[in-house]
Amino acid sequence: MFIQFFHSLRAKGLHVTLGEFLTLQEALRKDLCENSLTRFYYVARMILVKSETDFDKFDMAFDECFKAVSNERELTSQMMRWLDKSDLQELADAEARSQLNELEDLQIHMDKEEIEQKFRERLRDQDNEHNGGSFWIGSMGKTTFGNSGGNVGGLRVGGKTGHQSAFAVIGERRYRDFRDDRVLDNRQFQMAFRKLRQFSSRLDIPETELDINGTVDKTCNNGGCLQIVMQKPRKNAVKLLLLMDSGGTMIPFSSLLNDLFQAVHKSNHYKDVKTYYFHNCIYSKLYKTPECENGDWVDTDWMFRNLDSDYKVIIVGDAAMAPEELYSDTGNYRGPNGGLSGWEWLNLVKKHYKKIVWLNPKMAPGHAPWREAETAVKGLFPMYKLTVDGLNQAMVKLMVNK
Repeated sequence: MFIQFFHSLRAKGLHVTLGEFLTLQEALRKDLCENSLTRFYYVARMILVKSETDFDKFDMAFDECFKAVSNERELTSQMMRWLDKSDLQELADAEARSQLNELEDLQIHMDKEEIEQKFRERLRDQDNEHNGGSFWIGSMGKTTFGNSGGNVGGLRVGGKTGHQSAFAVIGERRYRDFRDDRVLDNRQFQMAFRKLRQFSSRLDIPETELDINGTVDKTCNNGGCLQIVMQKPRKNAVKLLLLMDSGGTMIPFSSLLNDLFQAVHKSNHYKDVKTYYFHNCIYSKLYKTPECENGDWVDTDWMFRNLDSDYKVIIVGDAAMAPEELYSDTGNYRGPNGGLSGWEWLNLVKKHYKKIVWLNPKMAPGHAPWREAETAVKGLFPMYKLTVDGLNQAMVKLMVNK
């Protein structure tokens, strides 16, 4: 079983070394887990997991390998469906408040071990849904386990927390949001974009900031009479160009792209931000809006002339196009090609701008021969998956001075 656990951890993406696993074996020999599966869980996680971003992967591997050991606490999908009463939440809340008043008057005190023992017995014996009762695992009842009921203690199983009095929450993946391979939200976009900072005082802006060292020097050289010296404030000199694929296979990622757009434009510390759109590949025209309507565009050549090579470029797209869309000079079926193929236009973008990264929301691992266009684009631009870790790597790549 422990060898299976090791392989399961590796399969879930945790970089567990053989030395770390031997350390866990040593902890078991020294009885640090005291024959407790719960203590083993925490000891194993402490030894094998190096970052909270891997907690969810560890939990999944642990659950996969030790179900047989902990089957008395395992919640089946059928049980979770029985307990799902989200459509009756308002009624449940009213019932819970009524029952709480009665129970608090009785000053009921519960023993944690006794409740957990009863829970294991009910879980083993229960074979159908129960609601409103006082014995089985269910909802809106008086039992010490379930959800949406009026008991002030016990085990909440499924549902949403109400009175914050449960001993444990079973059936949740608590560390899902810690993962660094999950899809981003707006806050994580903003945190990652903070890495794009290149401060300079050489910008053409007024001298509005007090120069402390200069003021001290001038005052000393002026016989102690105060002489104020002002200087230009240091501002972020980064100029950002965002090019986003819109429509078609990118439609499922519309919300994600909107979060990215909002995060960029809420970051007011850039010297300049420009955003344009394309469909599948960059051709002779770039669209001003995500609707990609003909005529509502700018020439890609105009972009080269007006946005200099110092712009840092982020291209966002899934690179999911047919080979002819990439390589044919008539591959753009929505607008003009300008006499060049998409591949040639991409090479012009690479030639003009010094710093470019490509973010892909569904990037295939390695070189995927079944995704010819994506594999080709990977060879042209540094490509990262649009996850927390991928975005952070891309921001670092944009700021490397070479």
